[in-house]
Amino acid sequence: MIESKPRIASVKEVAEELQRRSSFVMVSHVKPDGDTLGAGLALGLALKKLGKNVWYFQQDSVPRNLRFLPDAELVSNELPQAAREDALYVFCDMSDWRRAGDLLPPVARENMLDIDHHLGNSLFGKLNFVLENECSTGSVVMRILRELGVAIDARIATCILAAIMTDTGAFMHSNTTPEVLEVSAELMRLGADKERITREIFANKRVAATRLLGCIIGAMRFAHDGRYCYSYVDDAMLAQTGADGEDTEDTVNVLLGQEGVDVAALFKAIEGEIRVSLRSSGRLNVQAVARLLGGGGHFRAAGLTFEGTLSEAIVSVEAALVAQGL
Repeated sequence: MIESKPRIASVKEVAEELQRRSSFVMVSHVKPDGDTLGAGLALGLALKKLGKNVWYFQQDSVPRNLRFLPDAELVSNELPQAAREDALYVFCDMSDWRRAGDLLPPVARENMLDIDHHLGNSLFGKLNFVLENECSTGSVVMRILRELGVAIDARIATCILAAIMTDTGAFMHSNTTPEVLEVSAELMRLGADKERITREIFANKRVAATRLLGCIIGAMRFAHDGRYCYSYVDDAMLAQTGADGEDTEDTVNVLLGQEGVDVAALFKAIEGEIRVSLRSSGRLNVQAVARLLGGGGHFRAAGLTFEGTLSEAIVSVEAALVAQGL
């Protein structure tokens, strides 16, 4: 039998599959953020309301600023045998299942549901519900919950709003459309704790993180008539400031915020790995840049893991940016 070509499923098809199954594993990507985790927790909480069995898999530990989310204490990188044998694995916010990490047990494609909003999703699941025009995977999940007819309580609403606020930069990014604000207002009316989301994810910065930001700013460089700003962070900086990898989140946006900058890159040479975060003001597609180097993401926000030295990464990313019109 010839396997059918991967396609985008309808929300009705997704809801029917969720109703048909009894057990689920919600899967977050490595280096988790509020979208991958918030989306998975929201759907998991809703499925529990329907009497389903739900587990949460995440290779990396829950970041400090997301531990307040409901059910976050249940997230684990180990799964019971029952989950391995008979469950639908729901991959949230990743364009390829490999983003879940090496610790994920083998999963047959027929047991994969892919929920995402990334450009260039590989459509790896049995069902793929990928809406590229949505601001976040959390808002994609919102569509599924409406189709399921599950009552959205304060816990679910908080998880979805955390996902939306993460990927809109607390409503500062250009993907904050009128529809996004309308959905967010609805979630707040349902009990979503916007004040706590703002405080935990965006406002509470460790002193070590602020010191690290100072180092990153000190290493900041400009190129191409000031349109490109980049910097780096390495293990020595972390040791000097007492910071860790979590403290590097969102610092690339500081680089992008400098006057005249169209595109920014932060090179993270940490623990033997080089990860690159890319941000664009909108003139240049950094998703296409990341794709040239094996990464992915969105038009204005993307990333990749680079095989090589830090200096090689800096040269290669600049060349890819130039190839895309920098």
